[in-house]
Amino acid sequence: FMKKNFSVFIFIASISVSSLFAQDTLEISLEDFIDLGVSNSGQIKYERTSIDLAENRVSLAKDQRLLPSLSFRSEHAVVPGVSSPGNFSDEQIYLDPNARNDWDKVGIYTRLRISGAQPIFTWGSINKAVSAAKEAMKATEFDVEAKKEDIEVRLFELYYSYVLALEIERLLKDAEDKIRQIENSLDDAQENGDDIDETDIYKFKVFKAQFGIQKAEVDESLVFVKQTWQYLLRNNEGTIYSPSVKYLDPLSSKLSGLDHYQNSAFLNRNELRGIDTGKKALVKYVDYQKASNLPGLYLGFTATFASTPIRPRQPNPFISTPENTFNTAIGLTIRQNLNFFQAKTQLERVKIELKRMDYLSDAAKDGILLEVNQAYQKAAVAEVKVERTDEALLTTKQWLRMEQQDYDFGIGEVKDLIDAMKMELELRLKEKESIFEFNTSMAKLNNAAGIPLQLLQKQD
Repeated sequence: FMKKNFSVFIFIASISVSSLFAQDTLEISLEDFIDLGVSNSGQIKYERTSIDLAENRVSLAKDQRLLPSLSFRSEHAVVPGVSSPGNFSDEQIYLDPNARNDWDKVGIYTRLRISGAQPIFTWGSINKAVSAAKEAMKATEFDVEAKKEDIEVRLFELYYSYVLALEIERLLKDAEDKIRQIENSLDDAQENGDDIDETDIYKFKVFKAQFGIQKAEVDESLVFVKQTWQYLLRNNEGTIYSPSVKYLDPLSSKLSGLDHYQNSAFLNRNELRGIDTGKKALVKYVDYQKASNLPGLYLGFTATFASTPIRPRQPNPFISTPENTFNTAIGLTIRQNLNFFQAKTQLERVKIELKRMDYLSDAAKDGILLEVNQAYQKAAVAEVKVERTDEALLTTKQWLRMEQQDYDFGIGEVKDLIDAMKMELELRLKEKESIFEFNTSMAKLNNAAGIPLQLLQKQD
């Protein structure tokens, strides 16, 4: 009975541990890895504040439509009362020629004033300002999207770096087993007194030492990749991720012609779209500047209230008593900027900016063309490497199989087996590295051509 209960306890405990492990470590796809990495990117968060600022400028431009000029002001002071030696009544104290300030009586003076202006006709300057701000915001969005795509390519490379490290780790474990078999065979041969060349033994020891160095490098590389993943995918739950892709295979998409990528870059690169949109924003800003330099019609209003209880109010409309008053005014006003030289200089500056954007567009196209050509060359070379390495690896496997059989039958040399095994291991590692290089080169080429990374993943 106790043995049965203990078995049940072990079973429940194993299920609990498995559940905890499943909660702490999750496999993640490439698409989810990129999305999570982008959402955690401090650079993207910083760049997106540029969009927030651009949206704020659009809102500021729209705010000019309703009461762009509205102000309130209050004034407060201590003032003396008024005495009338002629004993005039409070309503007629202004008639007393001997009336004077009475500092024996002081009071608080308060005046409140509100004024504003509502545009009626401004030659469309406000709408033009809003339109220019919107185009500027679109240009900012293109710029941020371009930087986001660069980060996605780096995340693509980092994802497959993990897969590559896992692949190499498996290869080295397999090679380690083969090395152990050869070592056991050499030990057995020495114990049996077989004729073995000492040179072969030293060569094997050197190969084993070199293999140990390579394995240590791979282990350190895997630790670095895991730490980088943990930092990029940081979360409050403390979840640790590993790639859902376990084997590194070349992308199924093939290289198209160089012209295809060049034309795609000129049509789809967000940097060029941002420059073109920025030029449109400047053109609309020129229209805004021209309209704002013309006279505009506004509806103005003002209201003033003043109260000083210590001083009597004079009801005569021809007598001004600013200490106790309430008046309003509303009417039409024309506003005209008379700084003609300054307005002209400002307009010339914007035209210079337009010319500068044209030069920037040409420079960007030159740089993009060079970037596409370089990325295409690397992708083409990487594709050839994958094909040739696969052919060489197939031949080497046949060679290794032959040397292994000869050695097992006692007619082969240890030196030849080590050479074949060393070559096979090197080519297997080179094959995975070539695949990694091809996949990342294709991602960079597509990014240089303005092709979304998602399309490359769908093609695969």
